[in-house]
Amino acid sequence: MSTLRVLVAEDEETIRDFIVINLRRHGYDPVEACDGVEAMRIFEEQQGDFQLALLDVMMPNMDGFELCRKLRKESENLGIIMLTARSQETDKVNGLSLGADDYITKPFSPGELMARLESLSRRVQQSIALTKGNPVAEVITSGDFTLNLRRRTLQKDNVDIELTQMEYQIMEYFLTHPNQDLSRSEILKRVWGENYFGEEKIVDVNIRRLRMKVEDNPSEPVHILTIWGYGYKWIK
Repeated sequence: MSTLRVLVAEDEETIRDFIVINLRRHGYDPVEACDGVEAMRIFEEQQGDFQLALLDVMMPNMDGFELCRKLRKESENLGIIMLTARSQETDKVNGLSLGADDYITKPFSPGELMARLESLSRRVQQSIALTKGNPVAEVITSGDFTLNLRRRTLQKDNVDIELTQMEYQIMEYFLTHPNQDLSRSEILKRVWGENYFGEEKIVDVNIRRLRMKVEDNPSEPVHILTIWGYGYKWIK
């Protein structure tokens, strides 16, 4: 696998230096930006070169939320992790709703940072490898939906639905386990990995986002059903 490039957008120099040093120690290629405007400019100039992004929420000129929204609009395949303040719970939900794949609360240790990043990078690398592989598709169909395992795409009635890395992983899990009750913890382990440090609410936010994309009426879902107090079920 080639070295993954990471866009690091953080206005506090000491934190940015801490992140960059740890990324380089673990074989990543970080590119620094001190605010959202600079980060967006760098991404637009070198868009094809980035696979991952670490975005601080509170930045001058353009905050992390707006930056996340713009980056996700440019690329569904970019892995995005938000850096949030521990006391601001709504930041986590807002970032995930805008298309982030994960979040890390400050202060964080090098171990937590790398565990989150490596979990996401594995999925990014898998996507890159499959995209460059054999073009012959392996597909899963479920009613009007078609999941292409080779291209890592989802279609509804032959129309493409754009998914983030995590949304795709959830859909793959659903479609390979139709009509089965899947707990939040099972989904969390399958998609984010056994050693994930975060909370189960990240599953709920991603499910909410998925419903907006796959359901005709997200407020009355017929495909992704909630199993109250437990998890979710995909109805074929």
